[in-house]
Amino acid sequence: MKDSKKARDIHATAIKDFDRIQAALYNERKQCLEDRRFYSIAGAQWEGSLGDQFENKPKFEVNKVHLSLIKIFNEYRNNRITVDFITKDGKQEDKLADVCDGLFRADEQDSGAEEAYDNGFEEAVGGGFGAFRLTTEYEDEEDDEDERQRIRIEPIYDADTSVFFDLDAKRQDKADAKYCYVVYSTSPEQFEQEWGETPSSVPKSISDVEYDWFTPDVVYFAEYYKVEYEQQTIHVYGTFAGGEERYSDQDFEDDPDLEQRILEIGLQKLREKKTKRRRVRKYILSGSKILEDCGYIAGNNIPIVPVYGKRWFIDNVERCMGHVRLVKDAQRLKNMLTSKLAEISASSTVQKPIFTPEQVAGHEVSWSEDNIKNYPYLLINPITDAVGNPMPSGPIAYTQSAQLPPALATLMQVVDVDQHELLGGSGETDQMLSHVSGKAHAMIQKRIDGQSFIYMDNFAKAVRRAGEVWLSMAKDVYVEKGRRMKAVDPMGQLSQVTMGEAGNNVLTKASFDVTVDVGPSSSSQREATVQAFIGILATTQDPQTRQILESLIMLNMEGEGLAQTRAYFRKQLVQMGVLEPTQEEAEAMANATKEPSAQDKALEAMAQESMAKAQEAMAEAEKTRSEIIEILSKVDLNKAKVAQTYSDVDRQNLAQVKQMLEQMEAKKELEQQQQQAIMAQQQQLLQQQSGFSQTQIPNA
Repeated sequence: MKDSKKARDIHATAIKDFDRIQAALYNERKQCLEDRRFYSIAGAQWEGSLGDQFENKPKFEVNKVHLSLIKIFNEYRNNRITVDFITKDGKQEDKLADVCDGLFRADEQDSGAEEAYDNGFEEAVGGGFGAFRLTTEYEDEEDDEDERQRIRIEPIYDADTSVFFDLDAKRQDKADAKYCYVVYSTSPEQFEQEWGETPSSVPKSISDVEYDWFTPDVVYFAEYYKVEYEQQTIHVYGTFAGGEERYSDQDFEDDPDLEQRILEIGLQKLREKKTKRRRVRKYILSGSKILEDCGYIAGNNIPIVPVYGKRWFIDNVERCMGHVRLVKDAQRLKNMLTSKLAEISASSTVQKPIFTPEQVAGHEVSWSEDNIKNYPYLLINPITDAVGNPMPSGPIAYTQSAQLPPALATLMQVVDVDQHELLGGSGETDQMLSHVSGKAHAMIQKRIDGQSFIYMDNFAKAVRRAGEVWLSMAKDVYVEKGRRMKAVDPMGQLSQVTMGEAGNNVLTKASFDVTVDVGPSSSSQREATVQAFIGILATTQDPQTRQILESLIMLNMEGEGLAQTRAYFRKQLVQMGVLEPTQEEAEAMANATKEPSAQDKALEAMAQESMAKAQEAMAEAEKTRSEIIEILSKVDLNKAKVAQTYSDVDRQNLAQVKQMLEQMEAKKELEQQQQQAIMAQQQQLLQQQSGFSQTQIPNA
């Protein structure tokens, strides 16, 4: 496709749109770049016409802006922002949502997402615009048969000069963007080696190298993400249970045997529905052609996440700024006044006499060495009048020390006040004393936090967008049934998740809303938790509550070599029902054999003794039953013999025979009554033994 007419049309349209976007955003993005250079590069605060005016003069920098930004950066790093997936229907607990939380944190950990977040946040606070990206890579690049992929979160550097969304995208997270460009640089040699093409740069116009002595020769190329929509048909089938199953055209393309299986299980087609499927296609562009058509990427969102410091739309142009823009003039004035004051201070403060050449002729050496050898006196030649008479006189005049202009001192005070207000009074934390109340400390800290809140809030929107992009990618990437993956809980503990096992953990079913949690870092959370539990421990006397609190304190303690201790106390809390067990812990508890107590052993011994007696009684009853059966067998045999005899005797002896039979029947009836009595006695004995066993071992 690289050399086809369609490819050339796509490239021409992409470059035309790129030029149009750069032209519209040139001034804003150029200021963002200047702001970042202003606080981070030594000497950049003198760039421009101000530096030209102070050429060959001292140019000092008292960079208070940098210190203020560092405090905001530290505030963010101590209050990391995390993603939380929640159900759309408001259900409180959803195991699949927890699985997504754990997998997202694991991907953050494995890909070093903190670097991407930190870079995006710092560029947004410093200049006004930053960005990071989500991408996929193979879990094992060296295994040709392993096609499993993982999602990675990576930084984008110099985002204000390299990331551009279409101008019609108005949302801050750019979820409504139709296309996006990410510009990268490489050396001409590397470009030619990788692509086998003559180097040709995309027209990147935003740059600023005024104060840089050397810049490398580079070639710019761009990643181009374009949203496409394709028509597809959803086929709805009815099941025997009255439910519905849905399959798309793509499902039938991916699985050629799907239609045959549907016919075999007897699903009935109910209806079809026409829908639009959103997909994102990726291209790599040079200045002259499409270098590579990467095809459709995982997920249905552009995987570039923008970060803004402050953002507005004015005159239909997106405008943004960071913490530097408004304080640049005050900082420049501070540098200018400091440099002028240093120049004045560097001039001599000692008054020097002024003589005519005739007065010091012959004494030049002593006068020049006086500041070193400190002579007790110095000589000069006398001055004569018109007729030659000597006229004693001193120096003609004295040099004066440089005077500090009144305006300079006033401006220094004004600039300090202005910087204090614009930068937010960064020194307030250093003024907090030990005897100040905790409430006063909290008020000061709240005022300091207020300086960075807008940046934290805007970055939270970016992280939320990252969660949405990640979920759409995970539904395409984490689909292997039985795949075991690492998950991380909010406190950093590792666990394992099996995908698709018994119909669980199927991410294709995941449909969640994404929220974010802005809070202290894990270590800060643990320390605050420990202090809170210690405070509660001092107010309660309940033994069970104290045991729980002490276990929670040990669970959240930070220190070297405490991993096994924390594991022990977590196990105790799980057994007490305070903490919800993980899947592994639940399985271990189910398979564990509980050691019986002394009371349990005594009850078990009594139960065994009762069962032994019951078995002995049952054996005796069985013996009696066998004897009765043997007697009845003999009776039946005698009856058979009598019947035989009856058939052979004469009619004259019939009465005698009948009498004999009646006697035998009476005897048999008596024996049956005896048997019933024995059986009743046996049943009563068994019931007594059973009742005794249940009474003695209620929990057996």
